[in-house]
Amino acid sequence: MLNIFGKKESEKAKDLESAGAKMTDTVQKSGRKLQGVVVSNKMKKTVVVAISNLKFHSKYKKYFNVTKRFKAHDENNEYKVGDKVIIRETRPMSREKRWIVTSKA
Repeated sequence: MLNIFGKKESEKAKDLESAGAKMTDTVQKSGRKLQGVVVSNKMKKTVVVAISNLKFHSKYKKYFNVTKRFKAHDENNEYKVGDKVIIRETRPMSREKRWIVTSKA
């Protein structure tokens, strides 16, 4: 069956599949990247990284600190408490661990 562009439906599907394959080859999914400080390294192959952000309170017109802690995978246990690191989002590795440490910042 022909569509409005004069191509058969099967040809159109093949064109879309090949275009999709080309796009996935060139584009990498890297996930979110965050910068923070290691606050704990007491677990095996895991560090806890604290990320701090300043938020503005609309009523009181003041800035306040918001800290969030993430568990990140550290394969060689090379990062120590106080190190500034960059973490990247990855597949779930355990119940709470969904980040991996990429490098020092």
